[in-house]
Amino acid sequence: MRRDEYDRFTDQLRARLEPDPRVLGLVALGSMSGEPPLPDEWSDHDFFVVTRPGEQERMRNDLSWLPRAGEIVLAFRETEHGVKAVYRDAHLLEFAVFDPDELRLARVNRYRVLFDRADLETRMRALRERTAREARPADARWLRGQLITGLLVAVGRYRRGERLSGRARLQAAAADLVQLASTSLPARPGSVPDSLDPLRRVEAAWPRFAAALDEALALPPPAAALRMLALARELPEFPAEAAAVLERHLASH
Repeated sequence: MRRDEYDRFTDQLRARLEPDPRVLGLVALGSMSGEPPLPDEWSDHDFFVVTRPGEQERMRNDLSWLPRAGEIVLAFRETEHGVKAVYRDAHLLEFAVFDPDELRLARVNRYRVLFDRADLETRMRALRERTAREARPADARWLRGQLITGLLVAVGRYRRGERLSGRARLQAAAADLVQLASTSLPARPGSVPDSLDPLRRVEAAWPRFAAALDEALALPPPAAALRMLALARELPEFPAEAAAVLERHLASH
């Protein structure tokens, strides 16, 4: 979706919801929030609709309030409060409908309140502060241990024949490696690492590290694990003896 189309959809969504007496507010999230990074052709629309108590379930089930609702080819409940919808042009919406009390269940980083009849700005600011506290980087010692044991399990499962599970565990280990790297590698100025998903925007924040990790993950899991271990060993205080044991084990088959 082009940027002008993206912004037009946002305007249409607001125009449809603001006069609706059931709706107390609309909160734009992620790329839709206006905070960097700004939307591009791959961005979806991610938002919260806040309703009067008792109206939220009807709006989760009847999506006729969405712009171009007749062009939706797939819609389903992802969570108790959240819905995903796909349009005929492959544009994706990810949204949740809350009443004001249910809003406390959410986790947010980037947001913008598009209209507000229930002091949502105060609520959203508190939610972002709470989310930031809860999303503090994990302890580096814990991440080192998770990475070493994760690589060990991933390759063991792959060699056992559980190839899909092994690849999934390797991807989880990649997230641990990114979080570990973020504790010591300075991010590129102006980049905005994602506080909720460690694998988002790694390429913008740490381009050389991201390229090396991407190349590693393109290899078969045993070789990928060795390459990931080599990246980890370049980071401060990585446990040398445990790394050597893992390296010998990964290279032994």
